[in-house]
Amino acid sequence: MSHFQSRLKSYDNTYKDLFVRHQNNPILTAEDWPYPVNTVFNPAATYFQNEVLLLVRAEDRRGFSHFTKAVSEKGVVNWMVDTHPTFESDPENYPEEAWGIEDPRITRLDELDAWAITYTAYSKSGPMVSLALTKDFQTFGRMGPILPPEDKDAALFPRKIGGKWILIHRPVVSCSVPGMHIWASDSVDLKNWSNHRILIPARAGAWWDASKVGLSAQPLETPDGWLILYHGVRVTAAGAIYRLGLALLDLENPFKVLRRSDEWIFGPQESYEKEGDVGGAVFPCGWILDRETGKVRMYYGAADTCIALATANLNDLLEYIKSCPEVKQEI
Repeated sequence: MSHFQSRLKSYDNTYKDLFVRHQNNPILTAEDWPYPVNTVFNPAATYFQNEVLLLVRAEDRRGFSHFTKAVSEKGVVNWMVDTHPTFESDPENYPEEAWGIEDPRITRLDELDAWAITYTAYSKSGPMVSLALTKDFQTFGRMGPILPPEDKDAALFPRKIGGKWILIHRPVVSCSVPGMHIWASDSVDLKNWSNHRILIPARAGAWWDASKVGLSAQPLETPDGWLILYHGVRVTAAGAIYRLGLALLDLENPFKVLRRSDEWIFGPQESYEKEGDVGGAVFPCGWILDRETGKVRMYYGAADTCIALATANLNDLLEYIKSCPEVKQEI
């Protein structure tokens, strides 16, 4: 077998087989909503009361977004969707939400006996990261914006590390490394954030994740490290393409990147991913792990129009990322 044939075989066995699309995709669309919306997409995901809970971004017919809760015992069918918006913007008290709220991520914080929801608050000031806590997904305690604009794509780690909470996010700032990068910061109180640094830089040139990257789902703790799912954007003559890659962070020092995939592992392929309000986008804001079976369910927005599901085996994801290049990084 030639080197080129070997390379093709390796390529075929990575990105194609890691995540498998569900045969019933898309699993949720605007037609499933009990009230009028334009599109439903980019759901956060968690387990709640032994069921799968999605906090879905629903865009109304003005173009403004809010969140709606959808719950399913199996996480595939028979969704119970709230009959009205679960979590709406509150511009009177939180003016940064004047143009809606977008792209939530959910992290269970056992120390606080609550779920943390990081989301993008959007207004004329630009997008910024806001935080809310909930115990029941019915009432929400807003903490307001925790980072200044322009910033988004944020999620918390589920536990303190070294006595501090750690947040992954994607600011747009001027720095010595051109592009939009994934950053990490830490805090003792979830309100005041410091120690800001680039975690995963966007690459340059022809790379699939050149110029712009951002966190997708919340960090997933594994024995080998924190598994990170992120999106990369490549701008082409036909528009932007959103694809997904993996990274692995040190378990006790998440500011240290151990491995990063060179190749994208999941990208727009099916018609429901290529055709819609934003064709060519697969955008997960949540994944869940069944620790008994080792199955990872990735819920993602497809073309900013509907919600789809793809599954993978955690051991396969870890085997793949541990085969990827080691990252040389200044800490």
